[in-house]
Amino acid sequence: MGDSARLDGKVVAVTGAGRGIGRDIALLCARQGANVVVNDLGASAEGEGADAGPAEEVAALIRAEGGKAIVNGASVAEPEGAASIIEDAVKQFGRIDGVVNNAGILRDRIFHKMSIVDWKQVIDVHLNGSFYVSKAAAPYFKDQGSGSYVHFTSTSGLIGNFGQANYSAAKMGIFALSNSIALDMQRFGVRSNCIAPFAWSRLIATIPATNPDEEKRIERMKTMTTDKIAPMVAALLSDGARDVSGQTFGVRKNEIFLFNKPRPIKTMQRSGGWTPDTIVSDLLPAMAHDMMPLARSAEIWPYDPV
Repeated sequence: MGDSARLDGKVVAVTGAGRGIGRDIALLCARQGANVVVNDLGASAEGEGADAGPAEEVAALIRAEGGKAIVNGASVAEPEGAASIIEDAVKQFGRIDGVVNNAGILRDRIFHKMSIVDWKQVIDVHLNGSFYVSKAAAPYFKDQGSGSYVHFTSTSGLIGNFGQANYSAAKMGIFALSNSIALDMQRFGVRSNCIAPFAWSRLIATIPATNPDEEKRIERMKTMTTDKIAPMVAALLSDGARDVSGQTFGVRKNEIFLFNKPRPIKTMQRSGGWTPDTIVSDLLPAMAHDMMPLARSAEIWPYDPV
């Protein structure tokens, strides 16, 4: 992996790039030499409304620093809007080299109170949006024999969290989507990876603190700034990561970790086959010691970020 971590001459589309993590990604990619499509609908944290201002500000800052950027205000939740992000990149810059699926919203509700609208809107933006944008870029990546996807998953899906069945399902779906893209597109020289970010953003700020432990966790989150996520994204988009695909990384302030993938950890065979009775009497007790307990990400990473 001796290739450059620079992005000179590459064209990168970043969704949800008007604020927070996406903003820092767009700025760093431009500083690394990329031409950037700054996509942002400008909606609220719950996906309501639209405002072109944040994306325009990011693009203006990139240009002021000597870079090249265009704005796309489409919603990734609509196939046509998602496709326009890639079309604008190709029309303006002649190609597309990297896709960063960062756009997201939150509609947190405890499961028995979650509405169909809460479920559908989060799935549409996170999971369907990642698919729509990725699908639009795939023909270009295939034809040119190169390309890099960076998707955003979450420990809410990989580990678990309260009140986020919609968000967790979407983020676990993105984990699987990325892996499938990596398998399907590897023959064309195309890579796909995920990042689970730990960072204080306007989305995280909408999660209420209901007890002292939650308040302490939120104060800890505030020390994890969004700019810490961007270097991992830029690295994965670069030729320096040309051999890295199908992986999921976590970024927690100055700590970066690699996640494993679900694999069997224990097996039992019964020559005559299994019945409900033998499963209850034999299999479940034998496997009980190795069963994974329910957990939230805060319990897996209880220590202060470094």
